[in-house]
Amino acid sequence: MGGDANGLIALGVLFLAGLVADELGRRTRLPRVTLLLGCGLLAGAPGFDLLPASVSDLYPVVTVIALCMLAFLLGGALSVETLRAHGRAILLVSLSVVAVTLAVVTAGLAALGLPLAAALILGAIATATDPAASYDVLRETGADTGFARTLKGIVAIDDAWGLIVFSLALVLVQAWTGTATEAGMLGETAYEIVGSLALGAVIGLPAAVLTGRLSGGEPLRIEALGLVFLTAGLSVWLDLSYLISGMTVGAIIVNLARHHTKAFHEIENIQWPFMVIFFILAGATLDLEALATIGPIGAGYMLLRILARILGGWLGAALAGAPRAERPWYGPALLPQAGVAIGMALIAVEYLPDHGAFIMALTIGATVVFEMFGPLATRLAIRKTSGAET
Repeated sequence: MGGDANGLIALGVLFLAGLVADELGRRTRLPRVTLLLGCGLLAGAPGFDLLPASVSDLYPVVTVIALCMLAFLLGGALSVETLRAHGRAILLVSLSVVAVTLAVVTAGLAALGLPLAAALILGAIATATDPAASYDVLRETGADTGFARTLKGIVAIDDAWGLIVFSLALVLVQAWTGTATEAGMLGETAYEIVGSLALGAVIGLPAAVLTGRLSGGEPLRIEALGLVFLTAGLSVWLDLSYLISGMTVGAIIVNLARHHTKAFHEIENIQWPFMVIFFILAGATLDLEALATIGPIGAGYMLLRILARILGGWLGAALAGAPRAERPWYGPALLPQAGVAIGMALIAVEYLPDHGAFIMALTIGATVVFEMFGPLATRLAIRKTSGAET
């Protein structure tokens, strides 16, 4: 019983830490994501190692639930009205940021002396973002400008582009190194993307018909939880992307459902407690020691990624005809990076054993920096564009 008591006490303290982060964020203008990650660093293994194992072991499950809820909300941002108004910008900025990041980081790292195979994989990893951090900053600021709505759409789809780019990069590298299994790698990617879209449609279509019928226009909380857990569980079971599946369900419901006024009101109400635990445990798992191992190449990688995001965001926004005042800020708003990048690095370790250890250390080290300071850039971008609706 002692272990259970310690776990419950720790969870209580973590929830209260979320309350404190909210208040500090309002008083200091620091993103609460950064504050919560900092709490995790202090409480977890990088700091005072205060979290009991029973709480730390919750991280994988909490991650799936929290990010699947986030995917529902991001999908809900892809309404027909939003796509009509901002769809061109969402598509062009997201594609431009991914393409420019891949090209600039790969070329830059190769120029710094890194083998081309490792440079290409790191360039692909650099395309990944952290949708949870970006979305939470948007929600915390309450921004509802054209820039904010476009950014929500970009965050919803850019990791899908990143997954495709990373898979193609792995295929090229395997061809160069003579360990090619192109058909298998492309098949896995196609299965994950197409399968996730299909699962989202299978769940989202009947949900769109049924949601809101039982409660006079508002989906029930149990109904929202049921959809989230069903989508997350089936995605994990079928080895699919719960982000893409959840986003698809959200997009279908927000566009097809006719029996409610706020499709995701209940998810918004219950998401934050899960996000508190998610961000604190994410901070507790960050490996500060990895920063000491990446050296000049790691610093170069981070600078190249920042430059590439700024250039890619500006180019895509210019092509989309976005207001001039918004164009420099899409890239900085997309700097946060977390779990998707580390997941890519884990796959790279398997397929590129010669470079895997370095890629993993660099990715973890860079993630610490981008996860802590990226939300600050996102918040700055939102503030700077708050009057750019011209």
